[in-house]
Amino acid sequence: MPALGCCVDAAVVSPPLSYAFSRDSSLPAPEFFASGVPPTNSAAASHWSPDLSSALYGVDGWGAPYFSVNSNGDISVRPHGTDTLPHQEIDLLKVVKKASDPKNSGGLGLQLPLVVRFPDVLKNRLESLQSAFDLAVHSQGYGAHYQGVYPVKCNQDRFVVEDIVKFGSPFRFGLEAGSKPELLLAMSCLCKGSAEGLLVCNGFKDAEYISLALVARKLMLNTVIVLEQEEELDLVIDISHKMAVRPVIGLRAKLRTKHSGHFGSTSGEKGKFGLTTTQIVRVVKKLEESGMLDCLQLLHFHIGSQIPSTGLLADGVGEAAQIYCELVRLGAGMKFIDIGGGLGIDYDGTKSCDSDVSVGYGIQEYASAVVQAVQYVCDRKGVKHPVICSESGRAIVSHHSILIFEAVSASSTHVSSSHLSSGGLQSMAETLNEDALADYRNLSAAAVRGEYETCVLYSDQLKQRCVEQFKEGSLGIEHLAAVDSICDFVSKAMGAADPVRTYHVNLSIFTSIPDFWAFGQLFPIVPIHRLDEKPAVRGILSDLTCDSDGKVDKFIGGESSLPLHELGSNGDGGGYYLGMFLGGAYEEALGGLHNLFGGPSVVRVVQSDSAHSFAMTRSVPGPSCADVLRAMQHEPELMFETLKHRAEEFLEQEDDKGLAVESLASSVAQSFHNMPYLVAPSSCRFTAATDNNGGYNYYYSDENAADSATGEDEIWSYCTA
Repeated sequence: MPALGCCVDAAVVSPPLSYAFSRDSSLPAPEFFASGVPPTNSAAASHWSPDLSSALYGVDGWGAPYFSVNSNGDISVRPHGTDTLPHQEIDLLKVVKKASDPKNSGGLGLQLPLVVRFPDVLKNRLESLQSAFDLAVHSQGYGAHYQGVYPVKCNQDRFVVEDIVKFGSPFRFGLEAGSKPELLLAMSCLCKGSAEGLLVCNGFKDAEYISLALVARKLMLNTVIVLEQEEELDLVIDISHKMAVRPVIGLRAKLRTKHSGHFGSTSGEKGKFGLTTTQIVRVVKKLEESGMLDCLQLLHFHIGSQIPSTGLLADGVGEAAQIYCELVRLGAGMKFIDIGGGLGIDYDGTKSCDSDVSVGYGIQEYASAVVQAVQYVCDRKGVKHPVICSESGRAIVSHHSILIFEAVSASSTHVSSSHLSSGGLQSMAETLNEDALADYRNLSAAAVRGEYETCVLYSDQLKQRCVEQFKEGSLGIEHLAAVDSICDFVSKAMGAADPVRTYHVNLSIFTSIPDFWAFGQLFPIVPIHRLDEKPAVRGILSDLTCDSDGKVDKFIGGESSLPLHELGSNGDGGGYYLGMFLGGAYEEALGGLHNLFGGPSVVRVVQSDSAHSFAMTRSVPGPSCADVLRAMQHEPELMFETLKHRAEEFLEQEDDKGLAVESLASSVAQSFHNMPYLVAPSSCRFTAATDNNGGYNYYYSDENAADSATGEDEIWSYCTA
């Protein structure tokens, strides 16, 4: 245990001393504690390596085969997975610098937070899924093929959906829609896709939804209307007759197989969606009576997202295959079995079957289990093998998108003793009541004797008594602060573990990581640089919102804090950037406008043969203050006019009223068009400067702003698209 230096009361030791130390020759000399902070093990820190950081954060577990830590200590992206060549790897920090650096320095001038998309990763995920099923089909002698369907609800971003259609066209990849707007975007995108790609219409339906789906059928899109409720069948029959369109119909079955995890709440007999066996029999009978039984061609089911094991998967697929074979026996024109979603993501890299954030299998094992289960049932029943479809959204888009944000400050645990002079201590002691003064003197005496456990006891008692005095109004805040410093110093000198710090990040948890706030979904969060340095502290992440639960205080691996580096200690004066990985599904679509923080800026990055091995093909600044205000029915233009009129009314005392109003109005107008998030102090100023006439000119300067408007006539024509 290190030698303890503790403040000693002037009445105990004369002449007065700020600190007295008890020596132990086997421990560091007292001067190491002059600042009240025990020395760090610099030798251990100097032997740190990127490989140790990779192991610490589990990157090789959850990141393979797309993310790793490179020799510079930065996160590296492998856009083609295992097929990525060394020169094709992309340094994520370089991407962030290119996106955020000012335009006059060759950057894009985008503000953080930032979503970085890698369409090459998206393409690789599609190819990997298709290859896994192709291998399972060929190796097991399955008599039909696999073709995937992407559920657009996972990420409806235009360029994500268009990329999936383009990359999936050779594989007959289709889209799934669950609402009328999703159906419209799916119809539009599939006009450029494979003619065989399915357009699966799920979700609750009204007459307008069904009419739109039948229009898609008229436009020669391979549309399937999946019945979620028995009542929808009457609408399909009636509207298809009126429109003279022969529909292709599917039905969603409620299976007995139930996924017990968080994501399985819609599975089982009491699930939210689907038809029971009784309802299925009635649907078949009604279709037969209408002469439309041949229209029933697809069976759909879904036992929940993040299916943890192939055993549960095979059980559900086997049950559905039995229903499929029965529909064939009843005369339906069956062709497809749609196994829904459920292909899981290993968020923590543990490959566990007992966790909502992990799965105990890979893509190949998943595909083999599905093909084998369908084949086994169909062969026993003598039924022709159906085309296998899946709606794997999370597994396709999660890896391709990374959320980058910056830590702007951190709570400090540094104990400063510079203000604890002997005179100050004497003054403080004189204000203490009899009991607190006794604790103070006992603490001082125990420190001199080297009685460490006794020091802690008296330190705690002293602090509690002083807090009580402060609440009663008999102790000043300066004296309470001095006591806090003494007690913190005692705790550190005793070798107590450093408390977990709070790192304040330029982000809204509610907007960008809503699943964490809503139900505790964990995502890998890692510093994207400085991974050749040993993290010196542990911390939690607190966002910009004014809500106490706007924080991340649970991390993969069951950790309640994250290893982090000291801010500003990397020597280059740059920011401290963290990345949230595997968040490409759902997070962007679910995020709202809590505290009117909008979405992040977005860049699209592809692998290239350029000097940095990447090229940015698209960049979009995040929503401005005006954008988020409009979303809540405010009118920024009218708001601006109100504030401008206010300026004209209350700046009459200015010597140069016209110039002052114009400058202030320009600054306010620009504020409407800036992002709601924080801007680095070096690039943003909002100040009042005295002009030559003694008046004030208000001005705003943002060197990183993309497409800043300069005049009142131009200010409202600014567009972030």
